[in-house]
Order: sequence, then C-alpha cells, then structure tokens
Amino acid sequence: MTSAEPAATPPAPPVSLTALLARRDLGLRLLAGPEDVSIHWVHTSEMADPYPYLLGGELLMTAGVQLADPAHYVARVVEAGAAALAFGVTPVYDTVPAELVEACARHGLPLVEVPPRTPFTAVARALWRLMAEARLHELRRVTEAQQSLAAAAARPAPVPAVLGALASRLGGRAVLFGADGTPSVAAGREVPAEATRALRDLAGVLGPRPGGPASASGDGGGLRLAAYALGGGDGLTLGVATERRGPGDHTIAGVAVVLLSLLTAPHRGADATARDGALVRLLLGTAPAEIAGTLGPGPWTVVHARGGDGTPFAAAGLAAALGTALVDTGGTETGAGGRGGVAPGTPGQTVRLLLPAPSSVAAQSGWTLGVSAPVDADGLAAADAQAARALRRAEATGADLVRHRPGGLAALVDPDEATAHARALLAPLSEPLAETLRVWLSLHGGWDRTAAAMDIHRNTVRQRITRCAALLDRDLDDPDVRMELWFALTSR
Repeated sequence: MTSAEPAATPPAPPVSLTALLARRDLGLRLLAGPEDVSIHWVHTSEMADPYPYLLGGELLMTAGVQLADPAHYVARVVEAGAAALAFGVTPVYDTVPAELVEACARHGLPLVEVPPRTPFTAVARALWRLMAEARLHELRRVTEAQQSLAAAAARPAPVPAVLGALASRLGGRAVLFGADGTPSVAAGREVPAEATRALRDLAGVLGPRPGGPASASGDGGGLRLAAYALGGGDGLTLGVATERRGPGDHTIAGVAVVLLSLLTAPHRGADATARDGALVRLLLGTAPAEIAGTLGPGPWTVVHARGGDGTPFAAAGLAAALGTALVDTGGTETGAGGRGGVAPGTPGQTVRLLLPAPSSVAAQSGWTLGVSAPVDADGLAAADAQAARALRRAEATGADLVRHRPGGLAALVDPDEATAHARALLAPLSEPLAETLRVWLSLHGGWDRTAAAMDIHRNTVRQRITRCAALLDRDLDDPDVRMELWFALTSR
C-alpha cells in the first residue's frame, strides 16, 4: 500500500507527451499508443538493443539505424520502462516502418514520428523548457500554499483552519485521525464512503508504533489517498484524499504535517518554551550538564542531511517524515571538519535534526542522511560530529543513509588532522581525477562499472587512473595504498 518515487526519478517534474505534441514548431505526430503519458527525460540511441541504457520514463529517440526486428525492439523498450518512442524519418527510413507501428500499438507504447526538418536536439530542448516551466509553476504553487497554511495556523481555531487550507490547496479532503483511527477534525469536500474507509485503513498502517512508517499512499473510491504520521507523539495521523496527485502535493502536505504536529503536541506551552530556551542556551555555549534537566533525559540522536527537492520547505517535509520539530536549516555543516558557506534553501545545504533516540531513522527519498549514535544531553556535541562524519561517508560511498560506527581506525584520527593530511596527499590531483579515483576505489577497481557510474568511456577511466598513479607516485595495486587513498578521499 505504501509507495515511493523511483530512485532514478529526477528532481524536475515530468512533462506530458500531450504538451510536447502541442508544440507546432516541432511537427511531431502520434502514430500509435496513448498521448497522456509522463516523460521524465530524453535519450537518443541507435543501439540494436537499448535496454541496458534506459532508466525508465524516458522518451527514446532513434532513426532506426540498427532496427532489424521491430517487434523485439519494441518489446525490449517496453520492458525497460520507456515512456514513449520517437522515430526520426530520413536519412535511414523515408517513413516509419509499418511493423514498428503495429508493435507499438500492440504493446500500448506511444510512437511519435519526428519529421526530417526537426533535429532530435530540438525535441530535447523543448522538453527541458517544458520541465523548467512546470518546475517554476510548482515552486510558485508550493510557496503560495505555505503562506496560506501559515496564515491558517495563526487563526483562533488553527487545527481546523490548517486542514481547511490544505484541503483547498489540494482540491480534496483532509482528515485528522486519532490514535484509535477515529476522525477528529475534517475539512474539504465530501468523498465517497469507500474512500473514507480506505483512508482510515491507510492511516491505521502508520499508527503510534515507534519506528513505524511516517507516510503511506494508496487508492480508494476512485481517489488518490495519502496518510502522514504527526510528530507530536500522540499517534495522530493526517489523511488526504484527492482526485489526482500533482507535483508539489507531498511538499505541501509536509508543511501541514509540521504545523499540525506543533499545534497538537501535548503539553505545548511552558514545557516546550523551557525546552526551546534550553536549546538556545546550549547553542550559545552553556555547559550541557546545566541544561540537561530542562532539555530532557534523552537519549537523543542527531541527523545530518543533504538533498531535498530544491523547494524552500524541503527541510520541513524531512522533519515531518522523521517525526521531529527540532530542525536547523542554518545552511552550514558543523561538527568535526565542518565547512560553511552554503546558502540556506539550496540543495547543497546541510540540515541538522535532533530526534529522541528511540525514533527509527529510515532512508528518505531524495535525501542523503548521516545518523549519530544515541547520546545523553551532555554528548550532543560529539553526536553532532558523528552525524557530520556519517554524512560525509554516505556522500563518498553513494549510500542513502549511513549510521555512525563506533570505534574503527577513522575514529582514532583527529578530523582536522585527517582533513589536512588528505588535502596534502591529494593536492596533485585535479577534481575530475580525484572524483574518478574515488569512484574507482569504491567499485573495487572495476573499469566498466566506474565508466558506467561516471558516464564516461572505460578508456577514459584507465587514462585517469594511470594519471593519478603517476601524479601521486603510488602503486594503486597495493591494498595499503588503496586504503590510505580511500581514507584521504573521504576525509578531505
């Protein structure tokens, strides 16, 4: 019942094939299949079997240079998950082969004819422009929704007001469920009884269980359903039912989740004010032992994160997903070896979160996370450094989430000294050479896998690695050398 976006899905919203066909300057013509499909990107290939080079969701463009068996070719394209096929007439074919049209119609794969006057690059450029326009529209929509939700939260009856604003923005119904699954507050248009029951069941998937999922989605009564666990600790759940799920809906719902979590949190007021004041004093340099009693007994877990969808409210959505309202979006990386200077609200920003230790931290789509070990209040500074190191390891290895590993050789080295050593050791290497060496080492010296990961030719990988060995004057076949270089590349 739960769902998530594919890992390969790019941050830009997809574009409907209908919008691309509507561009008169391109002169595209649909020959087979539906036109209401979503395109995530464009890929051009003249391979006899493009399957290994497709990620899914793309508009595959070809002139049929090696089109020997149209039926087999289409079957492989469909198996790879391509959204549509575009066939360019001339110089190989004067018309689109009838066998290709029949195969696409049989498989339900949209087939588009590209006229001789339209280069493939013009189609790709048109798609990117449509994506940019869709992205701008999405950002404006999310910004307006955030302002509307914030204004609703300031009204005399904030919870119903926030639900009403959310339902209005998403064009559906928003329901707040109690821990027992009983609807407590609802807003928006009425939905069929089947959808109401399905939404309640979906909310029950989350519930108050520690470590349970933070969100779930599904369908019921002809509507798209989504449920989000609030972070107040009372097992409250937000349910949303809409006719369709558009770009930015998840971000808008995430903002509502954070606001509702704050508005419904138990004992909000004096206790929360004291806790927030304790956090401020801790940040201003007060000894942790002096404020531990006010902050809470702990233990606590620190999370560092990078990524998001590029919207100004991505961090709020992450905080809601992890079930905490304690989030810092100051835009600098702290802890051992930390670096600053990243503007808040950008994809490169480091977001820091503080969670009660029993909370289960799971990987979040679009984010790279570093997680500390559980600590008491007097160990928060050490946990902050642990989370920063874990995040750097995650980025170096390409993992979605890395937890702090106690002990180990890396833990014995002062981070500042490790960084200084790494910069000195790797100084002869340019950034492209250093990045190639890092990927090559992470893939255990695999030439082909490194070439695929970096989207370059395997001979280019060999040339760069040979150049690295010469500049560093090291034997890269020596496992000790490889270990030292890997340590340096992850510490710089």
